Parts: sequence; structure tokens; C-alpha cells
Amino acid sequence: MGEAEVFRLREWVRRHRGPADALIYLLIALAAGALGLTVSGAIVPSVFAAASAWWALIPALTAVALVLVRDRWPIPVLIAAAMVMAVDVFVFGGLVPLIVAVDVLYLATRETEHRRGILAGTVSVVAVMSIAAGWITGDARAAFLVALQLGALAGLGYWYGTAVAQSRELVALHRQQAEDARHEGARQRDAAVQGERDAMARELHDVVAGHVAAMAIRSEAALSMPPDPDADRAALRAVRDSSREAHDTLRTMIAVLRDGGTQIAAPAGVASIDDLAEAARRSGLEVSLENDLAADLSTPVDQAVARIVQESLANCVRHAPGAEVRIRLVEESGEVSVRVDSRGASAPPARLVGNGWGLELLRERAKALGGRLDAGPRADGWCVEARIPAAVSG
Repeated sequence: MGEAEVFRLREWVRRHRGPADALIYLLIALAAGALGLTVSGAIVPSVFAAASAWWALIPALTAVALVLVRDRWPIPVLIAAAMVMAVDVFVFGGLVPLIVAVDVLYLATRETEHRRGILAGTVSVVAVMSIAAGWITGDARAAFLVALQLGALAGLGYWYGTAVAQSRELVALHRQQAEDARHEGARQRDAAVQGERDAMARELHDVVAGHVAAMAIRSEAALSMPPDPDADRAALRAVRDSSREAHDTLRTMIAVLRDGGTQIAAPAGVASIDDLAEAARRSGLEVSLENDLAADLSTPVDQAVARIVQESLANCVRHAPGAEVRIRLVEESGEVSVRVDSRGASAPPARLVGNGWGLELLRERAKALGGRLDAGPRADGWCVEARIPAAVSG
């Protein structure tokens, strides 16, 4: 028989395991009958074993029939196999029912979750059969030998079934852990990618979008006014400055994307607020600044204050051109207070559509530091007010 034939035979046996095992047990029963083999007589006398070993085919055929349905109903078949085995041992003295009982015990232990019940039932059957053997023979040694033999066979079947079941559970557990690790790795990768996207979005909004909006507003204002060399050149200078800053930031972001750096750009701090105010003045706002903050603010608070002022001024340029803007920065009661009030716009708002992300990002930034930010209209204008704990560390 070639290797291909052996492989096909194994596959057939695997797909038809029940009928294949039943056929094997039937052949064993026929061989035992022909050879006159029994499992009792010397220890426990059987009724029909002394007459002919062929009588053992009666329970053997019953046990073989049980093998055909063992995979479908393992627990009922186990109970039936135990009863057939007990009758066979004391009446017929056959061999196959004992083998089938151990086989079904292994299968039921392996495939079901009722292992404690199976163990209790197995111990009970062995105990009852041992007591019965001692009572029939009147010899305690017979009870001991039956208990030892049946206990060894049943214990082997139960132990092997439990070992296989636990191995399967362990494999399933490791497979689930590997799947969970794969999902967690994918989640962490997605979170890292989203974090990078959020960082890019914040930088684009905080820096690039503000400079681009300022360029659009200044150029639109210059085009809407009568030609004036001085005003036009001032507008061009403002557009040039904003475009340079936007260009520098974009170059930094491109370098991060190409080279894999972690810092997009050096975040602005409170020290840059004077420059922010001056840029807002060049964009047409009347800005007054009151800065009473200490120079040793922690880095997160320092950056958050600058971002709040920057976004507030950008909104004033976009929505209230020519307005009077008052910036007040002060530390009191362990908190850094940032307040930006605007009123009295002297020109209609620029035709730039906003999406509200700026204020939402500021609220998230303040909340992340344990503070809060409120923004909304006032009787004579608009106010952005934030309070952030001064003790926040980097």
C-alpha cells in the first residue's frame, strides 16, 4: 500500500471514526469468541461464560451499537455502556463491553463539561461492582481485585480524557490571548495613527490656518479699499510675514512626516504673546495686553495660555475686524487666568467659513490640564475666559 492510499485510509477513518471503531470492536468480539477469551471466571464466575464464549456476543453487539451513537449522546451512551459492562462481567464474561465502556468514558470526559459528575459516577460503578463481586464470591479478595482492575482501567480513561480536554482548553486560551493581543496591537496602532493625525490637525489649525486666514483677511481688506501705496505695502508686509511663518511650520511638518520626528514645531509660549499681539495689530485690531504672569510657568500651562490667546486673536481677526481687544493674563488663587475681550468691530466679518474646531480644541486643552474654558457673546462683544491650575507639570 502506497503513501497516498495510507493517507486516504486515515482520512476515511477520521471522517467515519464511529463506524470504524464499531467494526474493530466487532472483530475483537469475534476473535475473543473464537479463542474462548473471557474477562471473568477466575475471579467472578459468569453464568454463560462456562458454557461457551460465544454467548459474549450478545452484550458485545449491544456495546458495538452504542459506539455508533457515542459522539451524538456521550453521557447517555456512557450510562448505557456502564450497565452493559456490569451485566456482561457477571453474566457473560465478555471482553468488548469493558473496552467500549472505557472508550466512552474517555470520550465523555473529553467532550463534555460534566467531569465531576462523570468521576463520581465512575467511582460509584466501580464500588458497586466490587461489592457485588465480593458478595457473589464470598471472598473479599475478589472485591479488591475487581476494584483494582476496574479502577485502573476507568482511571486511565478518565485521566486521559481530562488531559486531552485541558490541553484543548489551554490551546483555545492561548489562541484567544493571541487574538486579543493582535486586536490590542491593532487598536494601539490605530490610536497612535489617530494621535499623530490629531497632532497634525492641532498644528494646522493653531498655526497654519491662523496665518492663512490672516493673509486672506489682509489681502481682502486691501482690495476692498481705494488704492493707497502706504496701506497696500503694509498689507503686503503683513501677508509676507504670515506666509513666512506658515511656510516654516509646513516645512517642519513635512520634515516630521518624512523623517519620523516627534516634535512638529516648537510650541509657542507666553513669551510669544507680544508678537501675537503685534501681528494682530498689523491685521487691524486694536490690542491691549496686560500680562502679570510669572516667567517660570510649567511648559503645558505656558503653551496652553499662548494657544488660547492665539486662537482668540485669530477669531477676532476673522469675525470682528478692527475690534478693540483686551488681553488679561494673571495668576491668582493657584490658577492662571486668561481673558480675551473684544468689542466694537469696525468692519464686516471676513468671508471665511469656520467649523468651531478652534474653541473645541481649546476646551479640550484646558480640560486636559484640569481647567476649564468658556467662550460666548457678551453685551458689547465676545469673551473667551479660561482658568488653568498653575501647578500642572510637564
